[in-house]
Amino acid sequence: MGRTSDARERLLEAGERLFGERSYGAIGVAEISATAGAPKGSFYYYFPSKQEFAVAVIDEHWRRQKAEWSSILSSEGSTVDRLHRLFEATAAVQREAQAGAGAVAGCMFGNLALELSSTEPVIRERLQEIFETQVDMIAAVLGDERRDMATAVVANLEGLVLLAKLRNDPSLIESQWVSTARMLEADVSA
Repeated sequence: MGRTSDARERLLEAGERLFGERSYGAIGVAEISATAGAPKGSFYYYFPSKQEFAVAVIDEHWRRQKAEWSSILSSEGSTVDRLHRLFEATAAVQREAQAGAGAVAGCMFGNLALELSSTEPVIRERLQEIFETQVDMIAAVLGDERRDMATAVVANLEGLVLLAKLRNDPSLIESQWVSTARMLEADVSA
């Protein structure tokens, strides 16, 4: 019976870690393969191109993040409580990254969107789909008729993660939750 390889999973894990640390353009296939402890040929066996690899890394990261978002957004509590927990969980991820690497990592999706949206249409389209799904998930909590507000919540969260990365301060995400809560309250009373 043939031996199964976990090279694909190791490559994806390496890609996720490396894309969290540096830009897409600064990372080569040789480094990804070396970090994964896999031969360079394994990379091309599983992924015909670096672009297809990036999409697979994005999909794997989203699979886990989407499960976490689903758990938080479907939990008990008011709409505001559930959204607050989402912001807290996002801040916790950034604190963990800071503790491990000395710097806030930011959002992989946001980082890649900023770097590649004008040069890699396949990656841009996949990231657009993910952000739209995030909006859908928030809209399901707020009520589908409040899709504009759901977009604002996702944009606010993404912007706070970007600022947290810039300032290397994950506490910004939690401290600025108040502005999101006020925005939600103002929308309800309008």
